[in-house]
Amino acid sequence: MSVIGKVITRHYRTWPVRYQAFTKNSRLNYTISSRLKRISYFQHHFSNPFSLTKTQQLCTINREIEAMALSPLDPSSYSRPELAIVKHVNLKLNVDFENKQLSGIAELTINALENINELILDSSNITIESIETDDGKSLEYKLDDPVPNYGSKLTIPLAEPATVDQKIKIRIKYKTSPTATALQWLDAKQTSGKKYPYMFSQCQPIHARSILPCQDSPAVKFTYNAEVTAPEPFTVLMSAIRDDSNSSTFTFRQPVPIPSYLLAIAVGVLESRELGPRSHVWSEKEEIERSAWEFADTEKYLQAAEKLCGPYQWSQYDLLVLPPSFPYGGMENPCLTFVTPTLLAGDRSQADVIVHEIMHSWTGNLVTNRNFEHFWLNEGFTVFLERKVGASLIQDREEAKRSRDFSSLLGLQELDETVHQLGVENGLTRLVVNLTNVHPDDAFSSIPYEKGSLFLRYLEDLFGGPEVFDDFLRSYLNKFQRQSIDTDQFKAHLFEYFKDNEALKNVDWETWLHKSGMPPVIPAYDTSMTKAVTNLLAKIRDANTTFDYNDIITFTPQQIINFLQDLIDGEALPVDRLQKMGDTYKVAASKNTEITYRWLRLCIKSRDESKLNDVFQFVNNQGRMKYVRPIYRDLYAWEAMRQRAIDNFLQNEQYMMHVSAYTLKKDLHLSE
Repeated sequence: MSVIGKVITRHYRTWPVRYQAFTKNSRLNYTISSRLKRISYFQHHFSNPFSLTKTQQLCTINREIEAMALSPLDPSSYSRPELAIVKHVNLKLNVDFENKQLSGIAELTINALENINELILDSSNITIESIETDDGKSLEYKLDDPVPNYGSKLTIPLAEPATVDQKIKIRIKYKTSPTATALQWLDAKQTSGKKYPYMFSQCQPIHARSILPCQDSPAVKFTYNAEVTAPEPFTVLMSAIRDDSNSSTFTFRQPVPIPSYLLAIAVGVLESRELGPRSHVWSEKEEIERSAWEFADTEKYLQAAEKLCGPYQWSQYDLLVLPPSFPYGGMENPCLTFVTPTLLAGDRSQADVIVHEIMHSWTGNLVTNRNFEHFWLNEGFTVFLERKVGASLIQDREEAKRSRDFSSLLGLQELDETVHQLGVENGLTRLVVNLTNVHPDDAFSSIPYEKGSLFLRYLEDLFGGPEVFDDFLRSYLNKFQRQSIDTDQFKAHLFEYFKDNEALKNVDWETWLHKSGMPPVIPAYDTSMTKAVTNLLAKIRDANTTFDYNDIITFTPQQIINFLQDLIDGEALPVDRLQKMGDTYKVAASKNTEITYRWLRLCIKSRDESKLNDVFQFVNNQGRMKYVRPIYRDLYAWEAMRQRAIDNFLQNEQYMMHVSAYTLKKDLHLSE
């Protein structure tokens, strides 16, 4: 899920950074002083100070408050959960492949946290047919003009004012648009079976509002039930526990509260195989046996994760192997992880993606970033835990440490490439970012993953190693489970837990959290697994040496990836030497997409026109943005091939999911 963002012009937000959990006794404290602190924060961090008096600042604040429709809690949402918060959703939907629509009813149960006269929700390109109370009384509503990529503010005046702690139920009858940004409707020819269409969702970060009117912010967590009708012979799956179903109606329940971005649905002609006592893998029949073999160790991974993090709370852990257009490596939808078919390498070498998604069951799904300015709390923690759990599966302790550190070094390579691609002064290379007028899709990159994980590794080493830090991790998960938090809350808990540890004084919090560029400290990783790679690189650069398959016969797939990435980061090889290397080392014919992806980037770097058909076939046959976006950027930088790359994108845009097309347009400078 590593996708590089684009530099976006920033604007200033005068809302408070901190706010408390949404409970009766802990309300959001709107104060002028906190807004002034927000201005001071931007003066300090974004080097663009206001030369205003306090009176002028107050006037500016008031004007902006009146004009700004977005939430004070989340720069990507219109909703106001500090006033009234959705606690449960009951969905009754019908799947219409012919019109590419979901239609039905969403019943929202809402708790009033203040005395209110109206509800405010997020909605994107949804046709609302009616809104009524639970006793059938019709409600008026106002749907504002849409803001590109954010949708519309939906305001629902209540029939009667609601008081603090009052429960409100409303029913919204609606239908989605065929162009809903969270949904991809595939024609039969885009599937493996070539006989039936397929539909799947991707709501992260803020696309759930195109599936149902909701409070589309990770600050809000709700349980849900669903009843979905689809024609035979389709199967419906959701991010919830599967309940009773018949040939055309499928029911689900999610008793653990989730943020809206974890709402997920997929509809296809599917088969399943049991992987363990709480897991099945689902896919089209053409991939089911390969998928069952590739992910056979899922239960082993779950048990290793529980040993570190505590009991798995979601009951069911299924996997769904989606068609190739799915834009990510995996998506941690509760009870049903979505994965790309590019993981089917035939050697289980990409199991780290499954471990990553399993770890999200704790970090991200149980403990969630309050908004996407704190996305590193989701992804940095998850990468950190993924590598710890992956290493715990290796019996030899020294080998386990080497393996964990080598994975971290691969991540460091990716982080370095991302920082330099974005620019070392780019605000999006900070751990805590400002997303005012920046869509979360534009901010998405490897930064929160790798810089966040590296920060946690630095803290682990600083405070005494895994023997000390693992207990802190468990305390963090126990304290904040089923909540949405921000970086200040993480920091406060760390300070409380390690209050007697002198090492706290050594952390440069300002630089780690709020400064752009690479981290201020790189941990002392074990580099023993990179030595063979370093020696081979020296040989490759010597034009007088010849290649021999024995050079890499002992390499793991991860070492080959490290080797190829180092070549990408260096000077281009002559085409004839690159081709000889690719054939001799058998990387040109690899079935591991991580290797193929880097091999093709090397071919582009060396301007090997004979490999262009392979390059375009690779980007056209799968939509994983981790691969597709860097390759398109490389092609764009190759001036002679720039127009061909643009033409290829335009021809295939119709087959891409929204987020892929949206970001690639920016990479190819077709939109701003």
